[in-house]
Amino acid sequence: MIFLLQGCALLVAARLLGALARSVGIPAIVGELTAGVLLGPTVLGNAAPEFFAWLFPRDPAQFHLLDVVAQLGVLLLVALTGAELDAGVLRSRRRAVVAVSVAGMLVPLGLGVATGFLMPAWLRPDSADPLVFALFLGVVTGVSALPVIAKTLMDLGLLGHRVGQLIIASGVLQDVAGWLLLMVVTALATSGLSGGGWAVSLAALPVLACVLLVGRPLARWTVRTAPSSGVTAIVAMTLVGAATAHAMGLEPVFGALLAGLAIGSVRAHVGQALAVVRTWVMSVLAPLFFATVGLRMDLTALAEPAILAVSAAVLCVGVTGKFAGAWIGGACSGMDRWERLAVGAGINARGVVEVIIATVGLRLGILDATMYTVIVLFAIATSLAAPPILRFATRRMPAGEMAVSRRRDLVVD
Repeated sequence: MIFLLQGCALLVAARLLGALARSVGIPAIVGELTAGVLLGPTVLGNAAPEFFAWLFPRDPAQFHLLDVVAQLGVLLLVALTGAELDAGVLRSRRRAVVAVSVAGMLVPLGLGVATGFLMPAWLRPDSADPLVFALFLGVVTGVSALPVIAKTLMDLGLLGHRVGQLIIASGVLQDVAGWLLLMVVTALATSGLSGGGWAVSLAALPVLACVLLVGRPLARWTVRTAPSSGVTAIVAMTLVGAATAHAMGLEPVFGALLAGLAIGSVRAHVGQALAVVRTWVMSVLAPLFFATVGLRMDLTALAEPAILAVSAAVLCVGVTGKFAGAWIGGACSGMDRWERLAVGAGINARGVVEVIIATVGLRLGILDATMYTVIVLFAIATSLAAPPILRFATRRMPAGEMAVSRRRDLVVD
């Protein structure tokens, strides 16, 4: 009963606030994240603590029920993103993709590591090694959040445009690099590099590439064999891809992305099924997911000046690093200032990826409760700031740079 009431409250609040956000020209994701904040410890937890404790009990098993539904939304959202990537656009702009990805990862990574070394000792647990703490903060500032980027671009109707495709491709490469670096830092925090666990995960990447090669003909065979089961095939392939990645020690969203790329190869035959899945994801699962992210936040922690100052410093370093990386990479590949600003805003969104990484750091003893709060606040702030900056930049870009992909059906209103 509690799970059903949680889902109802979060979904209704997310949809209402999402519609309100769109009515004033703000992407729906902003309202969906705000719904979680209002129903979370920040507002409801302070206004009606007894009711909040009843509706959202601290029992981890209870929260996992809600989290499972939210994670399903993440996987399908990422799969839809993969299905809507236009390989032709990416090949034509591979120089820009590589330049933005490399600079957009290395610059914030370096700034984050330097900030980690400069942080006072009281911000890290006594058991945490200073080097591991600094590297971990570098990963935190370097990663992006593909699900948040995808949802933002869908809300703004930019996923099928050239700049949207460039942002997604850059975000994918930076996410891959970020998760690989996280595996290395995790190995250092547990068994050290000699443990070899990180090497096993790295070796899984070629295997996943083979999965993509197998997935394309499998998708074609499935469509020919059961053309009326398109929705089932899309969901099943997404789950299998995610499970395969997870079994290899990688983040499940990578497997979902590869499944989406395989589905995209038969898009002409499953266009109606994709539209059904997209409607369900954008109307139910994605709002639930983003509301759940907001539910994890407690903004009352900002009342402590020390935490507020550290949060501001981490936010400044992370945002500046991403924009600087996009600016440098864009300059090297011939992009104008508005396109560089748009790409910088897009890859700045951290969202739930940052929350997952922060949870890993807390579990391994790299972070304490204070730094965990700082990183979660950083994730939400960048996710909220990305849409208005992206909208501002794209409205000032020349028409040629906003050209729609050859697959015009990709544009989502």
